[in-house]
Amino acid sequence: MGIDGRKIKDNRETVCTLCGGEEFYEDRKRGETICTSCGCVAGEGTIDTGPEWRAFTAEERESRERTGAPMSVMVADKGLSTTISWSNRDASGRPIKASTRASIYRMRKWQIRTQAHSSDQRNLRIALNELKRLSSQLGIPHETRERSALIYRKALSKKLARGRSIESVVAAAVYLACRIHKIPRRLDELADESRIDRKKLGQAVRLLIRYLDMKIPLPSAKNLIPRISADLGVQGRTIRRATDIIEDARQKGITVGKDPGGIAAAALYIAGIIEDDRRTQREIAQASNVTEVTVRNRYKELVKNLQITMDPSEGRFA
Repeated sequence: MGIDGRKIKDNRETVCTLCGGEEFYEDRKRGETICTSCGCVAGEGTIDTGPEWRAFTAEERESRERTGAPMSVMVADKGLSTTISWSNRDASGRPIKASTRASIYRMRKWQIRTQAHSSDQRNLRIALNELKRLSSQLGIPHETRERSALIYRKALSKKLARGRSIESVVAAAVYLACRIHKIPRRLDELADESRIDRKKLGQAVRLLIRYLDMKIPLPSAKNLIPRISADLGVQGRTIRRATDIIEDARQKGITVGKDPGGIAAAALYIAGIIEDDRRTQREIAQASNVTEVTVRNRYKELVKNLQITMDPSEGRFA
């Protein structure tokens, strides 16, 4: 179908009067709604809610748009307030006269003051800057950053940030957002990048979970496999085998109460031996941010409970 139409499914629980079909084709150029089964025109005179102008390049679209940037929770005022530029030039690009610069300076100063007139607004501005810095350091995607900002805004509205450091609450919000989006970021990483104590970070995380009434999925070793395997440079078949080992261990309840990093490290170690893609325990421990003792203990538990036997003739697991 062309660019002037699209295939839609009517959500109003209506059907075609001729054939009873429920899928329609919306012809935007003609303003008609057509049944895809028999071609019956089910509706006409559809209102076009798009712009009245056309643009063929990104530059044309940007120059013809008459609206600003969309609302964003990553900005303290959500991008709704106006800004007086420091360039001292008018809309046409001409320099502002010296006689009016003083008044422009006063308006600019009061504009800045009105944007941060309360303690909550000042707290939010500092917190969002810290959130951007921390998210950039950890390489967190944009949608996860927005979820972190929403979590912090909820915590600020319920006065949970009062009496606590902004860094700890921001780090807790980022950690919970990563848990929700199943992004492998551990508590130790957040503590290192945010320069706060791990104990305080854990307290902030438990506080947000308790009072914000959020459904946070449990950390899974399966989510850590892609990141650890990327650092180790293992092959695809090894990753698949490690994922199968973790799934078998989860179904038998072996992973309950265990650190996901240790389970993921042990599964990769076993999978590397099975697929002849070996990595040493030290390499896996460093990539997983656990100790070699933890890797060995989890490795023994998985081999014993999953009944993985060693074939001495080939030097690999059967």
